[in-house]
Amino acid sequence: MPTLDFSTLGLMLFVASLVAMLTRRLGVPYSVGLVSAGIALAFLPVGLPMPLTPELVFEVFLPPLVFEAAIQIAWKPFRREMPLLLMLVTLGVVLAAAVVAGGMHYLVGWSWLGAAFFGILIAATDPVSVIAMFKTVKVPERLHLLVEAESLLNDGVAAVGFAILLIVARGTEPTAGMISTQLFTTVLGGVASGALIAVPLILIAGRTTDRLVEVTLTTLIAYGSFLFAEHFHFSGVLATLTAGLIVGNYGFMGSISDEGHPAVVNFWEYAAFLVNSLIFILIGGREAQQSFIPVIGAAMAATALSLLGRAVAIYPVAGLFARTGLAVPWKYKHVLVWGGLKGALALALALALPTSLPERNEIIPVAFAVVAFSIFIQGLTMPGLMRRLGLIEASHGTEGPQSV
Repeated sequence: MPTLDFSTLGLMLFVASLVAMLTRRLGVPYSVGLVSAGIALAFLPVGLPMPLTPELVFEVFLPPLVFEAAIQIAWKPFRREMPLLLMLVTLGVVLAAAVVAGGMHYLVGWSWLGAAFFGILIAATDPVSVIAMFKTVKVPERLHLLVEAESLLNDGVAAVGFAILLIVARGTEPTAGMISTQLFTTVLGGVASGALIAVPLILIAGRTTDRLVEVTLTTLIAYGSFLFAEHFHFSGVLATLTAGLIVGNYGFMGSISDEGHPAVVNFWEYAAFLVNSLIFILIGGREAQQSFIPVIGAAMAATALSLLGRAVAIYPVAGLFARTGLAVPWKYKHVLVWGGLKGALALALALALPTSLPERNEIIPVAFAVVAFSIFIQGLTMPGLMRRLGLIEASHGTEGPQSV
């Protein structure tokens, strides 16, 4: 398997820095510039020797991105939006997956199992892409919370669905009790894992005022919570989200020193910039290796179905809260639909499909095609859509390197 040497890593970081400067001048989303750079690098003699694997995405890239987003989420508004968020990430994801799976089965001819696998992996929005997008523009706080929190939470549902389908692929018939148990243990286990790792380490951080030690302890919390949960087949994203909420709401209120607070925030902002830079360049490199011509029809159908499924997941579910204090403005719903970006998470799940699945060799390039549409078309047009809807302050635009 190809490995990454330090010279290639240095090249990627140099390219990422240039892209950050250029996209700031052009007003182009940073993620779009990075994917484009990754495609260009793939055609150079140096290539991109580090493969985009499920292990790399889940064990290296996701923890810092989820943690950095979570430490900035205030608990009070998050708790207030919880009923709405839970409906969006459960019923919404199921509806989106059903629309995509049914469409791919009847329109493209995939088996129900292959279509279901694709439906669940493409239904959940990707925290990597969404977090990257929402750091390029300044939007209302509630909209930012809804998009980002929903993206972080629905990964748990997608993981449960994917795990259940893996059991089916092995020949086991799923029951309602098994599905309920899997959902309960994945979610509860993820939340418990995050608290179990974060609480004692944040208490230890309260015993020092050394900002370097505090940064180190938060690093252990971010990766430790994720890896601990995944080891026991719980949701690593929910574990790191829980850990980040604890650090951001409890740790910053006393356990982490006044000197350590800015050091921790700055460190994780840089970590998010670094990881985003690498992951989007690698997505671009992998996109360049895909041949889309043999699956162009399926890719077009999948892209349309993905958008339709997202609309079915947002408009009716959010409409259930129309007469409550959690009513979602139509402008916000439009952003939630068009901003349901796909990215590294969908690709990681696609690459993790069992080799025995007949449609596996079709699903992978089709997933890459949907992700490409998401990044280039939806990503490029999102800032314009939000400006048109009056959701971006005139004084803000696409930011620079810090806005990955």
